[in-house]
Amino acid sequence: MALTDKQEMFCREYLVDLNATQAAIRAGYSDKTANRIAAQLLSKLDIGKRIQELKSERGERLAIDADYVLQRLVEIDQMDVADILLSNGEIKPIKDWPKVWRITLSGIDVTEIAGDAAGLLKKIKWPDKVKNLELLGKHISVQAFREQVKNEHDVVGTLSDLMDELSSK
Repeated sequence: MALTDKQEMFCREYLVDLNATQAAIRAGYSDKTANRIAAQLLSKLDIGKRIQELKSERGERLAIDADYVLQRLVEIDQMDVADILLSNGEIKPIKDWPKVWRITLSGIDVTEIAGDAAGLLKKIKWPDKVKNLELLGKHISVQAFREQVKNEHDVVGTLSDLMDELSSK
């Protein structure tokens, strides 16, 4: 079934921020009923299909797919602070940094220090490496923690069985 113009607009607006209520409002639905309407729209198969089509088109247009995301995660994981430091420990000019550093940092704080120890204090905020590794692990289905807990449970069960067996002898 063909979507109405409002439904099509909702699908397109939904991709802006993945906020269904705001997408409904931007598509022209009433502010008062947008939350309810948005939930109804998202539950419709043809709306879901259209949103997926639009996501796929956007991914193709931007050349972003699972391989791209995984490559970026690996680049972030391999960031080495030595790449942005001079041999004396000072920070290189930003123009001399590798691209991954320039586009991935969470922020840079520069504070001027006055007095006897005058100079600049520079703080570089790295991306969250733990979160990055977690995302990499999810991509390749690392189950280390789950397996560890399962093994501990199995050991407890096995010990309990052994104790029961020994006490019955």
